[in-house]
Amino acid sequence: MQTPEGFEPHFRKSGLTDPWEPIFSKVVPGEAVILGLRIGPAHANSRGLAHGGLIAALADNAMGLSCIEQAGRETVSGLLTASMTTDYVGVAKLGQWLEFTTSFVKIGKSICFAQCFVTSDGKPCARANATFSVARAA
Repeated sequence: MQTPEGFEPHFRKSGLTDPWEPIFSKVVPGEAVILGLRIGPAHANSRGLAHGGLIAALADNAMGLSCIEQAGRETVSGLLTASMTTDYVGVAKLGQWLEFTTSFVKIGKSICFAQCFVTSDGKPCARANATFSVARAA
């Protein structure tokens, strides 16, 4: 199955996400980092649906990276998730394209707010909201 246009292998690797590879990202300069992946067995629960923990973790990743993208990579040295909620509004099945799009970001001096919409093959799957503590570059 084909990866949607504009997506490249994700530039930010971690021990948590390594088992979920391949993960893809699309950077919208100055606005957001959109994440995506094709749901496979490593992403699914025992019923063959994308696991909620996977969805929450990647939504957190997409929102944090989008906050940094909007603030400017040279001004933010890092973010820490202070709180996050996730609402699951649909399902994502094996073989579907799961996409994480951050649509709202408000950045302050020490706090950032973000909202992410998750779709599976373009249909709503989840929504997440997060608050991040911002570490500014010296």
